Amino acid sequence: MSRTYRIHAKQILPVTIGQAWDYFSRAENLPFITPASLALRVTSAPQEGPVYAGQLIEYTIRPLLGIPLYWMTEITHVEHQRFFADEQRFGPYSFWHHQHHFREVSDGVEMTDMVHYRIPLGWLGDLANSLFVARQLKELFSYRSGIIPSVLKELH
Repeated sequence: MSRTYRIHAKQILPVTIGQAWDYFSRAENLPFITPASLALRVTSAPQEGPVYAGQLIEYTIRPLLGIPLYWMTEITHVEHQRFFADEQRFGPYSFWHHQHHFREVSDGVEMTDMVHYRIPLGWLGDLANSLFVARQLKELFSYRSGIIPSVLKELH
């Protein structure tokens, strides 16, 4: 059995809780905060209104050698302007659980991402994680940390 891995990322956003929630709780914004090299596309029909428990979101992503992978996540928990969680239903991981937390602080909003994931294929998945998956996920959150402030400036 493969291991469960964890990623924890935190950053301060110079916006209101409402602005942060409105931006990050909409799947159509994901491509704007994802490195172009991953070629993430949201393929499900756009959802009207705020994120809700039970919402299914479909994507294609190209994490390795440009090969497209299908990914479907379900929003499983929502507490308006506090947190939401998504879990993979179909896709590249044997387990994926991603929590998005938002908390007002003196200089804006503290946004925290907590991801727990497993790679399929036992020890081969663990090897893939050590060779490229963990690095790619860390780079994704590092990219987001760098790009999000400029994306959010456009909200003002």
